[in-house]
Amino acid sequence: MSVAIENFVKAIYKNNMHDIKDTKPGNIAKKLGISNAAATDMAKKLAAKELLNYEKYQELQLTEKGTKMALNVIRKHRLWEALLFKMFDMSLHDIHREAELLEHQTSDLLAEKISEYLGHPKFDPHGDPIPNALGEITTKNTSISLSEAKEGQTYMISRLMSDDKEFFEFCAQNQIKYRNTLTVSKQFVNNKMTQILIGSNTIVLNEDFTKIIYVDEN
Repeated sequence: MSVAIENFVKAIYKNNMHDIKDTKPGNIAKKLGISNAAATDMAKKLAAKELLNYEKYQELQLTEKGTKMALNVIRKHRLWEALLFKMFDMSLHDIHREAELLEHQTSDLLAEKISEYLGHPKFDPHGDPIPNALGEITTKNTSISLSEAKEGQTYMISRLMSDDKEFFEFCAQNQIKYRNTLTVSKQFVNNKMTQILIGSNTIVLNEDFTKIIYVDEN
């Protein structure tokens, strides 16, 4: 399959897994940086290939075949992120950017070799689950967004759901890393802000950040 097709089904899968669950062609177009017309044309093309279900003005839904393709691409992407992070200690933004290129050039055989080399990891350095070779995510998600966390409780950072360079630079500068611990000292509900204590630093984060930082009770 082409890079464009793999990126399209991956975008639908990832959007469907987010809270907003908006998989209409216009939203997928925005995510991929293409026109609405191009997204609609692609949706019709993939519907003919039985990779998704298309109905005018409705959200796009992947078929079982489409979901398997998306998870296979995501598996390769996240394995590359784990390998690049381990071998070169690259930034979270850089490993994501490189994995975007490498995922499409990786055979199933190479993906399995990378997985074996890494000890079959279940999560990538962002905390995202890595599907297994059968396209299954075997881990249980118990995390909540930082915006939902309770005051006075200590949590472990379980996932950083972004691909934005500035976000990762901010996180790196403030010890906001996968598996680091933090304490929620105050939730400013009306202003949609959260004050946290991480290491020796007190930081106030707005909702743009707290909705993409996920934590588990420590």
